[in-house]
Amino acid sequence: MKRVLLLLANGFEMLEASVFIDVIGWNLVEGDGSTELFTCGIQKEVKSSFSQKVIVDFLIGDIDIDLFDALAIPGGFEVYDFYKDAYDNRFLDLIRRFKVKDKIIASICVAALPLGKSGVLEGKRGTTYNKNTVRQETLRGFGVTVMNEPIVMDDNNITSWNPSTATDVAFLLLELLTSKANATYVRQIMGFE
Repeated sequence: MKRVLLLLANGFEMLEASVFIDVIGWNLVEGDGSTELFTCGIQKEVKSSFSQKVIVDFLIGDIDIDLFDALAIPGGFEVYDFYKDAYDNRFLDLIRRFKVKDKIIASICVAALPLGKSGVLEGKRGTTYNKNTVRQETLRGFGVTVMNEPIVMDDNNITSWNPSTATDVAFLLLELLTSKANATYVRQIMGFE
């Protein structure tokens, strides 16, 4: 079984989290049955952008990296304190621990910024929110070569530029965990092709 850890910061964007939950879940039930997803946060109750509350499966301190194959991180809104958690040393250290084990790290939109701040993207290509230059300049400041592309993969790091890319990032993660044929099948049965 391939296990995905969905890392949630306060202020995370629900749409960006839900695509990982649905794609990995659809694969478990209707695809090849080889994936499952668990949630994690700094605190047990995490509040999304727009104030929905989620109770996570694990706290960051309880995570055994060896039990997971990939890390997925949705972006979020600054006004809902996304960066307070996303730039917390515990959050950044978990990202680094996944990188040390050379595991897949998939991020959407501004979730590329904690990847950048953690150092895992230094000297690598990446992208982030593209509708104003502030987030791209921040990512560049972490030593990342910012690409003007919707999805960028460098090594095992996936970054993307806004919520419109969320579904494609989730399917790319599924493809990397299973196979292209399986990801295509799940995409079809979910009605995306």
